[in-house]
Amino acid sequence: MQRFVTSFVVAIVIALGAPAGTVHAQQRPPNGVPLAFGMSADQASRSLGVPLNYVRGTPGNELFVALPNVRGSVLSRRSDGLYLQFGKGRLIAWKGDWGTNPQ
Repeated sequence: MQRFVTSFVVAIVIALGAPAGTVHAQQRPPNGVPLAFGMSADQASRSLGVPLNYVRGTPGNELFVALPNVRGSVLSRRSDGLYLQFGKGRLIAWKGDWGTNPQ
C-alpha cells in the first residue's frame, strides 16, 4: 500500500510540475501560417482565422481590428481585439488591446 501511495504522489508531482504553458505558446494559428510583416489584409485575415473589421484610414493605409471568436466559450471571458496597421497594402504593425472590458 505504501508503494502505491508513493508512486501516486510522485506521478502527481510530475504531472503538476510539467510546463503546461510551453505547449500553448508554441501553437500556431489554425492554418499553420503565422502573422508576419508584409502580409496583405486577406493573408492576415486567413492567418488569424477571423475577419478584419475596418477602423479608419485611406485605401491601402488602413487600420483594422481582428476580434477573437470566443462568444459562447465558458472558459474565456476575453474579447480583446488585435489592431493591424497596413501601409501601402501591407502589414506594418499590430498591437493587442488588452484594456477593453469583456462584454
